[in-house]
Amino acid sequence: LLGEGVNNTVWSHNLFNGLVERFKTYFSGGKMAFPDELDLSAATPFQRKVWEITRLIPYGKTKSYTWVAEQIKKPEAARAVGQALARNPLPIIIPCHRVLTIDGRLGGFSGGVEIKRHLLRLEASASIR
Repeated sequence: LLGEGVNNTVWSHNLFNGLVERFKTYFSGGKMAFPDELDLSAATPFQRKVWEITRLIPYGKTKSYTWVAEQIKKPEAARAVGQALARNPLPIIIPCHRVLTIDGRLGGFSGGVEIKRHLLRLEASASIR
């Protein structure tokens, strides 16, 4: 569940409280909000902005790399957004799987495109229940 570049400073001491139960709920199709107590100080300012905007994408919804770039006031930076998301240390908690290409294709995902597809299907089916 941890992405590239995760280190011990990413997690606050209390973050693990209930995290296993939250993931169980998530993977059984339940809507979940994950904790906000993330220490992203090891990230670049650009990565932090991208990851913070990505966390705002609601469960069961998707946005494009271009949309994320526009939200951080860098409309020309869709590719750089993709690179920042590829370095996301906390996939699912920072839901980079919800970011697609402008034409709706999956794009990439650190866990592989099939995992991205599975997560999107899981969230879509939970959203219509």
